[in-house]
Amino acid sequence: MTPDHDRSRSPAGRTSLPELLRGHRRAAGLTQAELASRAGVGVRTVRDLERGRSVRPQRTTVELLAAALALTGTTRAAFLAAARGPAGAESPRADVTPAALGIGGRTTAEAASIDLPAALPPPITLVGRDRDLTELAEMLTAERGPRLVSLVGLAGVGKTALATAVAHVVAVAHPAGVAGMLVGEGSDGPDVLAASMGVLGAARLPELVARLAGQPALLVMDAVERAPGPVATTLHRLLAALPSLRVLVTGRHPVGLPGERVWPVAPLDVPPPGAERSGSAPLDTWPAVALFISRLAQVRREPPTRDELPALAALVRRLGGLPLAIELMAARGRLLDLTELLDRYGDRVLDLATPAEPAVHPGWDAPDALTRATGEADTASTAGSVTLREAVATSYRLLAPDEQAALRRLAVFGDRWSVELAEEMLGDDADRDGTVAIDPLALLDRFVELGLLSVRGTGPFRFRLLDAVRDYAVEQAAGAGELTGIRRRHAEVIARLVARTASDLVGPRLPDAVHRLDEISSDISSSLVHAATDDPLTALRLAACLTRWWRFRGRDVAGRQWLRRLLADPRTADADPILRGWAALGVARLAAEHGAGAEELSTARAALEIFRQAGDVTGELEARNMLGTLLISVGGQDEAREQAETALRLAARNGRTRDLAVAQNSLAWHEIRTGDLAAARRRLAAVDRLAAESGEQRLRVLAWANRAEVARLEGWYADAVDQGRRAIAALSELGDPRRRRRVLGKLGLALAQDGRGAEATEVLTELRAGTVDAMAAESPRASARRGVVPRQRSEDAALSSGGPEAGLCALIEGNLALHRGDRELAAEWFAAAVDAKGQDHRDVVEALVGLAASTANPAVLDRLGRVCEESGIRLLPQESGLLYALTAVRSGPEAP
Repeated sequence: MTPDHDRSRSPAGRTSLPELLRGHRRAAGLTQAELASRAGVGVRTVRDLERGRSVRPQRTTVELLAAALALTGTTRAAFLAAARGPAGAESPRADVTPAALGIGGRTTAEAASIDLPAALPPPITLVGRDRDLTELAEMLTAERGPRLVSLVGLAGVGKTALATAVAHVVAVAHPAGVAGMLVGEGSDGPDVLAASMGVLGAARLPELVARLAGQPALLVMDAVERAPGPVATTLHRLLAALPSLRVLVTGRHPVGLPGERVWPVAPLDVPPPGAERSGSAPLDTWPAVALFISRLAQVRREPPTRDELPALAALVRRLGGLPLAIELMAARGRLLDLTELLDRYGDRVLDLATPAEPAVHPGWDAPDALTRATGEADTASTAGSVTLREAVATSYRLLAPDEQAALRRLAVFGDRWSVELAEEMLGDDADRDGTVAIDPLALLDRFVELGLLSVRGTGPFRFRLLDAVRDYAVEQAAGAGELTGIRRRHAEVIARLVARTASDLVGPRLPDAVHRLDEISSDISSSLVHAATDDPLTALRLAACLTRWWRFRGRDVAGRQWLRRLLADPRTADADPILRGWAALGVARLAAEHGAGAEELSTARAALEIFRQAGDVTGELEARNMLGTLLISVGGQDEAREQAETALRLAARNGRTRDLAVAQNSLAWHEIRTGDLAAARRRLAAVDRLAAESGEQRLRVLAWANRAEVARLEGWYADAVDQGRRAIAALSELGDPRRRRRVLGKLGLALAQDGRGAEATEVLTELRAGTVDAMAAESPRASARRGVVPRQRSEDAALSSGGPEAGLCALIEGNLALHRGDRELAAEWFAAAVDAKGQDHRDVVEALVGLAASTANPAVLDRLGRVCEESGIRLLPQESGLLYALTAVRSGPEAP
C-alpha cells in the first residue's frame, strides 16, 4: 500500500495530543476559536490542550474535537489513543511532555544520540482495514492479550502497512517504547538478536532487561519468513527474558512459538457481480474499489465514468482484492481506460510485476547487516522486479507435496465452498461417489496459516482460495496433467450437491435451496461447461436437477438450450429413462416460461409416457400438470382440464397433499376461463388450505395472488389491491421476481380500473424499471444497445412487444386513459396490449374488450369472438355489459 504520512508526528516517532491537535487544526484551516465553536467546547479548552496543560482530557471532549476535525480511520484512532495516554503510567513531568519522548522512552535528544538500526516507518492511512486495526489494537493493549501476534498472508496483501498502522495506534500503551525492524534475507541468529535489541535501545540482553524495567514495550518485526529459524530462536529468548515485551510480526507463515496468535490478513472486500448497476456511489463503498479509485486518481484526472463501472468492478474482482495488484493495475490507467485494462490484463493477473522485494515493505531503511543476501536467498528478492506468480510460488513452496496436491484440487472451485465439498473434492479418485469421508480441517487450517485461504461469513459456504492462489494452482495442475481429471471430479461433486438440493426446491425449504444454489452459481456453470464435453451423462444429471432454479432465476432460455443439447448428445442416449424423462420435462417447463411451450408439447407427452410406464407417480403428476399448461397455450383447454382432473384423482389416490393443491390451482384457472368466479374462489380456498397442510408457502402465495385476480375480475378492486400487495410482499421474500412482476402488473390494473391513477402510475414505473433490470441482468450489452426506457405515450409503444409485463403495462395505460376520457389514447394502448408477445389469453380478451369499447369499431368484435372461441374463454357480465351497445349497433334494428 502507498503510505500517507501524518505530518503531525514528532521526529522521534512518538505522538502527543497537543501536537496532533495543533497539526490537524491547522491542516483544516481553523483558528482555535473556530474549532471550539464547531466542536461545541470552550476556546480555553482547545488552548489548554494545545499547550499541554490538560494532561487527561475527558473522552467526550476528545471525541467532539475528532468529529469537528473530520478525523476517520487510523488518524482518528491515533488521536483518541494519544488522549488516553499510556495505561497505568504516571503523568509526565511539566518539563518533559509526551511529545519529547522517543523510542525506548528516552527524550528526543537521547534517542537521537543512539545509532538505531531501523526506525519505525511513518503512520499509514489504510483502506478497508478498520476492523483489523481495532481488534489488533485491542489485542495488543489487553492486560491478558497475546504477547506474540503474527500477521500472515501473501506478498502485497498489506501486512506491513497494517502492522505499521497498529504500532502507531498502540504506541501510547507502551511507555517503554515501540520500535521496528525489517528482517533481511539469510540473517543468522546473532544478526536478528542484535538488531532486535538495538532498535529497543540496548546492546546486550541484560542491559535491555534493565532498561525496560518491566514497562510495556512493542517490537515490530517485518518479513520474518526471510529467516524463520533465527527469528523463532530470537523471539523465544526475548519473550522469556522480557515479560513486559510484546511482538508483532509479519510474514508468509507463522513463527511457530507457543502462545502465538495468528492473524491472517485477507485481501480487501470486492463488490459482488451486478453491484456496478447500482451506480458509482454504492460501488465506492467496497474497499477494493475505493483503493483502485484513489490510486487511479494519482495517474489521471478524471474519475471512472459510468461506462467504466462494470470494468472497474470486474477488475477488482479479478485481482481478488489484493492491494498491491490493485495499485499496479491502477498505475496502468495512465494510458488505458478501465475497459481496455480489463480486456488486456484480465486474464494475465499473475503476470503483473511488483517492485523489487524491499519496496514491498515501505518505510524501512534497513542496514546492510540485515539485508545481505546469501547463496541460498530467493533470486526473486534480488531481481529488479517480481511477478505475482513468483510471489505466490514462494508461499506454494512452503507446502508439503500432499498439501500442494490438495490446493490444486480445491483451486477448481470458483465460488466459496464448504467443508463438506472439500471432503468430496479431496477424496480418493477411486471413490467416485465420495462415500469415504476425509477430514480436511488440518489442510484448511494450514492454508489459513499461510494466508492462502479466505474464511468469511457464518454459513457453510465460507471458504475460498485467494484469486491469485487459485490461478497459480490451476496453472500447476495443468502443468502436471491433472486439470481434466480435477474438473471431472468437480463436476461430479457439484452434480451430487445439486441433486441433494433439488428436492428442497419444492416445499417449505424453497428459499434456502435457491439461495444455496445461488452461492455456487459459477461452479454450476463451469461444471456444466466442462462436463458437457468431457462427461455428458454427469452434465445431464446436473442440468435435469436445475430446471426449477433456472426458472426462479430467469434463466429459462439458457437452461432449455442446455437440456436440449444434452438430450440430443448420442452419449446420453442410453441414460436411465427416468433421468431423460425429467430432463425432457425440464425442457417443456422452461419453454413455457418464455412463451415457447407449444414447441415442446410433444416433449411433455413423451415425458409423461416415460413416467407412466415406469410407475413413477411423482413424475406423472409433474408431467400432467406441465402438459396442461402447454395445452392451454395452444388452445387445448378441454384436454388441459382433463389432465388437471386426472392429476387430482391420482394425487388423492396416493395421498399427495401438495399435488392436490397444484391440481386445484390449475382447475381454478379453468373456472375463471369459463366465467364461474364463485367456483374459482372455492378451489383457491382449497389450495390455500392444502398448501398450508403441506408447508408449501409458495403455493399459498400463488393462491393469494389468484384470489386477488378473481376479486379484480368481480370488480372488487379494493380487495384485489389488498390481497395483491400481500402476495407481492410474500413473493419478494421467496425470491421469485418473475412471478412478482406478474402479480404487480395485476395490482396496477386493479388500481387503474379503480381510478387510483397516482398509485397505478407508481406501479408502472416499478414494473418497467424491473423489466429493464431483468433484461440488463441477462445481457447488459444487448440491453444497452436497445436503449430501453419507460414510455409515456403509445406512439412509443414499441416497449409493449417486450413480453407479458409490457402487455400488462399497456393494459394499465389503456385503463388510465379511459378513466381520463381519452378514448383515442386508450385505443392505442389497448391495441399494443393485444399485440404484446407471451400474453395470457385472459389478458388478450380484456385488451380486446377495452379496444372495442374505446373505438366502437364492430370489426374488433370479430377478433374478440375468434379469441374467445379458440381459448374457451367466456366474457364476464361486466364485459358483456360494456359491449352491449356496440353489439346492438352491429346487429341493426329488428325487422318489423
